[in-house]
Amino acid sequence: MTIRTDQDGALARLTIDRPHRLNALNYATIDALLAALDAIERDDTVRAIVLTGAGTQAFSAGADIHEFAGSIAAGPSVAVREFPRRGQRLTSRIEAFPKPVIVAVNGLAYGGGCEITEAAPLAIACEEATFSKAEIKLGLPPTFGGTQRLPRLIGRKRAMEAILTAAPFSAQRAMEMGLINRVVPRARLLDEANSLGLAIAAFAPRAVSACLAAVTRGLNVSIDEGLAIEAAEFAALVGSHDLAEGVAAFRERRAPRFTGV
Repeated sequence: MTIRTDQDGALARLTIDRPHRLNALNYATIDALLAALDAIERDDTVRAIVLTGAGTQAFSAGADIHEFAGSIAAGPSVAVREFPRRGQRLTSRIEAFPKPVIVAVNGLAYGGGCEITEAAPLAIACEEATFSKAEIKLGLPPTFGGTQRLPRLIGRKRAMEAILTAAPFSAQRAMEMGLINRVVPRARLLDEANSLGLAIAAFAPRAVSACLAAVTRGLNVSIDEGLAIEAAEFAALVGSHDLAEGVAAFRERRAPRFTGV
């Protein structure tokens, strides 16, 4: 089992559980993480997800290069199918997931580990965490979406420097650039991530999903198209129980009781 799943009320925690390999993302781990996300999407009791790594050394050191070497040896069509398409499917799934995914970076986040962080809507790191776009050291570009998401997050020139130099950078620097939301002491990392997830989980689930979808989809279109997406997300909620409940609770000066419908 390379992905460990735990649930505490409305919060699910997914742990990449390969500490002996610095939680490297082999194909089985990527597939298991995708399957875990599929199960969580179907589970209405889960309203937020924390994704972290086992141990204290790494969130994820990136792709399992020993396994990737075999795909390269098989030729371009096999390598593309088994490696970038699989990795891009994972990061795209995280980016577009209808429930908030909060990455808790507990150590190094290199290569694919950094790309998962880029794809997640929220991320918290411990003070010891380090990040690197290390792929160029292997003679390849980032392949799990890093050439596309990182420039959108931190700007073209900052992203180019990270991608072209592979230089590690600190959690503090990652926060300053906008890659992560906050830096906390290691002892508080999971508590902070859990608290953030539970705070979001208290709101109407469909409203949370609408916010995630509107922001994520809107980033890649014109402002006019983005405004249309925003309006469409709102329209889909009109007539829902939770919207009526939220408005009624505000007018009656009481706490809302959201049910997810």
